[in-house]
Amino acid sequence: MIAILTLLLYQAPPPAPDTAAISTYIEAEMRRQRIPGLSVAVLRGDSVALSRGYGFANVELHVPASDSTVYQSGSMGKQFTAALVEMLVEQGRLRLDDSIVRWFPEGANVWRGVTVRRLLTHTAGIAEYTDSTFDYRKDYTEDELVKFAASRPLAFQPGERWSYSNTGYLLLGALIRRVSGQFYGDLLRDSVFRPLGMNASRVISEADIVPNRAAGYRLEDGELKNQEWVAPMLNTTADGALYFTVRDVTRWAIALNHRRVAGGRLLDTAWTAVRLSDGATYPYGFGWYLLPQRTESRIAHTGSWQGFKTVIARYPQRGLTVIVLANLAEAQVGAIAYGVAGMLDPALQPPHLLAQVSGPRPPAEIPAVLKRIVAVPDSAPITPRFRRFLSRDLTDWFGGLVSERRQWSFAGCDAAPRPLSYLGAQIAYLCHARSARPSGGGTAVTVLYTARWQVAGVEGYGY
Repeated sequence: MIAILTLLLYQAPPPAPDTAAISTYIEAEMRRQRIPGLSVAVLRGDSVALSRGYGFANVELHVPASDSTVYQSGSMGKQFTAALVEMLVEQGRLRLDDSIVRWFPEGANVWRGVTVRRLLTHTAGIAEYTDSTFDYRKDYTEDELVKFAASRPLAFQPGERWSYSNTGYLLLGALIRRVSGQFYGDLLRDSVFRPLGMNASRVISEADIVPNRAAGYRLEDGELKNQEWVAPMLNTTADGALYFTVRDVTRWAIALNHRRVAGGRLLDTAWTAVRLSDGATYPYGFGWYLLPQRTESRIAHTGSWQGFKTVIARYPQRGLTVIVLANLAEAQVGAIAYGVAGMLDPALQPPHLLAQVSGPRPPAEIPAVLKRIVAVPDSAPITPRFRRFLSRDLTDWFGGLVSERRQWSFAGCDAAPRPLSYLGAQIAYLCHARSARPSGGGTAVTVLYTARWQVAGVEGYGY
C-alpha cells in the first residue's frame, strides 16, 4: 500500500531557492504553452519562498497577474469538499462507511451499496452526469442534479474499480447540505475559509463583484478565445466550483502542515490509497492523488474548468509545496509545478525534463508494450489485476500515445520506493518515457513494473 508520511516529518529547510531561475523557467513555459496569465507560490515548510504572478489576468484590459489574482479552482476544489465531509465525520454527524441512501432516498434503487467513502475516493461506480446528454446551459437545482444522477445505472459495482467521478463530488455537496442543513459553500466559508484567513476564496459567482478576478481563456485553432458560458448553478456544485488566489492556497497548505483542518486520523485516511473490494489499492485518497514523483512521495491534485487550470503539489518528505494557477484551458500546470519542484530538489526532477537516469531497462520498449496492450491485452505482459482494470478510455489513451504522429524517447528507470503497490502488485521499477507531438509538448509516461517486469499500471501527464 502507498503510505504517505505525515507532514510533521519535515527536513530542515535548505538554502533559499533561486527565484530568478524559477521565473525564467515559468516565463519560458508560458511562451511555449501560450498561457496568458499564471500565479505561483512555493513553500518550504511554512515559509513562502516565492509568491507572484506572471503575464495577464485579463488580456483585454491588460491587467497583470499577481499573487492576489482570483482563479477558478476546477477539481482542485474537491479536497475542500472532502475536508468538510471529514469535519462532519469528526463531529459524529455521519460515518465514512454509511450508505448514502440514508440521505438520498431517490437513489434507493441504484445506490444501496454506495458509501460516503466510495464517493470520496471515486470508487462508487456512479455514472458521470457531465456526458453528452447533459445541458450545460440549463440552471438545474441541486435536487434536480441529484435526481438526474439517480436516474443512471451504476457503471460498476461499488469498490470494484476506480474511475474519476465529478458526479460523486456533486453528491457530496448535496450530502453536506442534507446532513448539516447548510449549503456546502456557506459551511466552507464559515468552517475553513474565514478561520484560515482565506479571504478571497469563495464559491464562483458570475453576478457578484469579485475583486482581482481573472478572465478564463481557451485556444481555438490557435487563437485565444474567452471561456465558454455555463449556467450559473453549475458554478456552485461541490465538484470544483471555487475561487482561489495563490495567497489563500498558501494559507491552506500551512494549515495542512499543522493539521488544523481535520483530525489527524482522518487526514491520514485522506492521504492513504483507497482499498478496493478485492484488497488491491489505487493511489487516490479523499480529493488527493497519491502518486510518487520519481522516488519521492507526492500528494497532489489538478483542476480544470472554464478556461482555468490549477494544481497543488505537496512533497511531505521534502517539506515542499508548489501551487500553480493559470487562466488557459490547455495549460499544463502540473508539468510546470513538477518542474519547479525539480529545480528546487534534484530528487524531484520530473520525467518530462529527465535526460536519462541510470538503471535497468525494461525487456521491451514502452511504446511497444502499450501497442500490445491496445491490440492484444490478453497476451500483454501485464498483471491480471491491471488487465481487469483496463477500460475503453484507458486503451484509447494508450492508442493516442503510440500513434504514428508521436515521437518517443526513453528517460530511464528508478528503483521504486518501498513499500509501493499499485492495484495489488508490489512495484519494483518506475520507468519513464516521453511521447512527444510534432507541434510541441506531449505526454510524460511512467510505467509501474513488478520485479518480473510485468506492467502493473501506467500513469502520465501532459507537458
